[in-house]
Amino acid sequence: MEKLQFKVSINAAVTKIYDFMLGINSKSTYEQWTALFHATSSYEGSWGKGDKILFIGIDEKGEKGGMVSRIAENIPNQFVSIQHYGLLKGDKEITEGPEVEKWANGFENYSFEENNGTTTVTVDLDTTKDFVDYMNQSYPKALEKLKKICEQ
Repeated sequence: MEKLQFKVSINAAVTKIYDFMLGINSKSTYEQWTALFHATSSYEGSWGKGDKILFIGIDEKGEKGGMVSRIAENIPNQFVSIQHYGLLKGDKEITEGPEVEKWANGFENYSFEENNGTTTVTVDLDTTKDFVDYMNQSYPKALEKLKKICEQ
């Protein structure tokens, strides 16, 4: 696993950014910024500590796919930790085998720090070597999109 970090400063209250980033009050805000990873990005499940959550998208064949994860920690407006432990192919959750082992126990952590009306969002994530370039290209664009919708 490779460890990557991305940061963005947003001129908005941490409560708004936390809400929009996770899609707490409206899943559409989550879908807007994560569309930079995949046009149909969404999630099924909830953000409570210990909850299972599926990060999903629909491929060109109309098949659902994505990551099977759990919320390792959620301290509202401060810190969210997502543990990825499987893959979703159609309606089948795959939580063991060679395809999953390279992702197993990878984390994606969001930290929020507000100072004088500006909030810094820090994303720390584990990814496989074959996704480093994709994440380095996509994550900054996605965070810029999050900034744009939060500052509107």
